[in-house]
Order: sequence, then structure tokens, then C-alpha cells
Amino acid sequence: MLSGSMLKNHQRALKELLPGRVFVGHEISDKYSVDWSAENACRPSILVRAKSVDDVSLLLEYCNAHRLAVVTQGGLTGLAGGATPQANEIALSLELCTGITDVDVDSMTISAFAGTPLAAIQQAALDAGYCFPLDLGARDSCTIGGNVATNAGGNQVLSYGMTRALVLGIEAVTADGSIIRSMNKMLKNNAGYDLKHLFIGSEGTLGVVTEVVLRMYPLAVTKNSALCAFDKFSDVVDFLHSMQRSFSRVTAFELMWSNYIDIVVDRNPSIKDPFIKKYPLYVLIEVEGNKVSSGQQEFEQLLFEEMETGKVVDAVVAQSKADADKFWDIRDGVIAILSQVQYRANFDVGVPVSKMEGFIERVECLLSKKFENLMFCAFGHMADGNLHILAWTGVAADVENIYRIVYEVIGEIGGTVTAEHGVGVMKRKYLSYCRSSEEISLMETLKKALDPNNILNPERIL
Repeated sequence: MLSGSMLKNHQRALKELLPGRVFVGHEISDKYSVDWSAENACRPSILVRAKSVDDVSLLLEYCNAHRLAVVTQGGLTGLAGGATPQANEIALSLELCTGITDVDVDSMTISAFAGTPLAAIQQAALDAGYCFPLDLGARDSCTIGGNVATNAGGNQVLSYGMTRALVLGIEAVTADGSIIRSMNKMLKNNAGYDLKHLFIGSEGTLGVVTEVVLRMYPLAVTKNSALCAFDKFSDVVDFLHSMQRSFSRVTAFELMWSNYIDIVVDRNPSIKDPFIKKYPLYVLIEVEGNKVSSGQQEFEQLLFEEMETGKVVDAVVAQSKADADKFWDIRDGVIAILSQVQYRANFDVGVPVSKMEGFIERVECLLSKKFENLMFCAFGHMADGNLHILAWTGVAADVENIYRIVYEVIGEIGGTVTAEHGVGVMKRKYLSYCRSSEEISLMETLKKALDPNNILNPERIL
């Protein structure tokens, strides 16, 4: 714990080292006190708003020498508490370290500083006639540095992979202030260790990402969307495989249980259920293609054939982007739930598709028996094994027990406690449910080697 005099000395020294970049006391707004999880808010003792890699390097060199803990912040859209300051931590915000630095059409790459919002990168790629396929609900406020640090997933992992698959090059600053610049643009580069993977998904515990080189893809000529209803989970799986055989690129396959649809419609007055009847399961599917003349026709014909088999029991096909946006409003309706419900357990788990139906049935049964007044809903990127669950009773003391019960089942079936949001602070004690002691030991070895004084996002992940 820093004494008042020590803290003032560091505040003064950092203001001299980084003039105009350091803020203290009442100069720090509540914005920097907590990430989107809204849990355990804590105002940082010092805020540094870096504008360049040199700012980051100077800060970390100083903090390493004085063993001062640093928490890195991007858009603060995380849901695992990883960017929420803890006592006496210095908050390093990269929100001013922003901008597109290069668009290389020939190499099909786009480069950007870490603080650049994801939506800005998507737009820059679009302006160049290409697509940057990473996409998630927080696209307007999350930053690419945070996406890389957490290995963000999102809506199109099925076709394009996690963030890791989209990063070619990286610039990062290690705990001692060293700048590691490896802005590779090539798909193939086998010259030694691929060091970028140390920082992708490490949640800021091994270094601070400051710039990245990303892959772009050609724009699809057609994109077709539909919201389909099912009676059985096995029919959902068969439908997925059938569509993957028929289309070269199924970009989204979002599964929603009926309990999710019901809660979303109830809590979002602007969202309407497009179906007259109620069904057990719903899938939002999107496919991309390059045939202008036959894209929609082929899509609708295949849906019709699936309905003829009885697998798809009802469907609504988007006739315009506005129609597709309404489907996505349902899928993104979780935002209203998160903002309205207090004392909730919010899960981002990974489950093998073969065990998914049984997993949902089992945890809902266990929780219903344990807790009165349980509210439960499930949805997610089913095709890549990622499920989201929200469960609550309105009682704060129940939340921890809900987490424990669900994560115990995850451990038993060989799943993961986090598929895309990261471990952060909130899932750290559950890491052993999905990682062996040998794996955790190796992670600790890497952490000690790259950050021997444990200044970078301490008590996150490990």
C-alpha cells in the first residue's frame, strides 16, 4: 500500500516525465473506475492518457523501476473486470493512441494504433473496398488493442476465426519499457518464435499492445440473412452442417433459446417477435457469396428444402439490410438485460457442440432446484461452441453460488469458463476448472519471465 507522501512523489515525478498526460485526484472522471462489468469500481490513484508508444514505454520503465502496478484500459467494454483498477494501481488509458496508420490493398492489410475503435477499422477497410470481419456488439466503443489483448471473438468466428487469426503484426511494450515492434504483413513468416502470440489474449499481463497489423478480406457480393425456428437441438446441428455444405461461407450462426427471446422482447419495447407462434429454439443465420444473380434465390431455396424435411419449422428471410438489422436487434438485446438486471451471473462459456444441449438442460435444472425465483436465459455463437448464459434471482448472495454450480459442470464436461470475454479478475479463481495445474504453472513461468516485478495487470488471469 502506497503512503500518501509516496503517492504524491510518484504523481509529481510522472507529471514531469509525461507532461500533459498524467491526471490525479478530482481530475480523473468516474469513467476510468470500472469496465462494463460495473463491478468493484475503484478510482485509479493516477491516470495516464498515453498518446504514443513512447509515452507507454516511459511510463512502464518508471513503474517497473518503482514496482508500481499498472492496469491497461481501452474502451472499457470488458465483462471480466480486467480493466477495472484495483487499489493503488495506475490506469494506463490508450484512448488517445488512435488512428489508422496504413491501408495496404496489395497485401490486404490494415494497420492501426491500439486505441482505435473497432468500428473505425471496419469503416476504413470498407472505404478501401474490403472487409475487416471482427465484429461484436460493442464495435463503436471497444478498441482494437482491447480486442487483441482479450483475443475477442464476436459474431463471425465461424468463418474468420478469433482475433488471433486476424493479426499479422504487432507492436507492444514489455514491463521494463522495451518496445517490441514486429509489424509483419505476411501470412507466412517462420523466422523464429511468433512473438505476437505472447500478447494476443494475454489480457495485458505480459505487455501493452500499442499498434497492430490486421488482415482484410474481399467484400462479399451478397449477404443473406434469416431467422429460423426449430423444435429440436439435433435439427439445429443438422441445419448447420447442411448450410456449411451448401455455402462456402456461413458467417453467423447465432442460437437463441426461447427463454432468451421472451426476456429480450419483454425488456425491449422496440423489439418485436417476428413469429406468431412460440418455438423452443431460434437461429439467426447469415451466409455470404459472390453470385449476384442467384444469391438470394439459392438461399431461399435451401431454406425451403430444410423446411420440407421438417428440420426448420418456421423462418423469416430478410429482404433488406433493415430486415437483417431487426434480427440482430434481437440477438443484441442482451445489452438491455445487462443494463437492467442487478445481481446477475453472466456466463461466457465454451462447450463442445455435442454436449451443448445436455449442458443447458442440466445447469438450468440444477439452478432451478437450488434457487427460488430463478430467471435463466441462454444464447450464443453455437457453431463455434460459445454459449452465453444469464441467470439471476435478485439476491446478491446467490450470484457466487450460481457461478460455482455452472463452472463445476463446465469442468466435468471439458468446457471452458470463458470462450471470448477473457479471465480478468472475475473468473481467475475458476481457471483451474478448465486448465490443468501444468498449464497454469507454465502460464506463471511466462508471466515471471516477461514481468518479473508483476506490474502489468496483476491479479488478472493468475
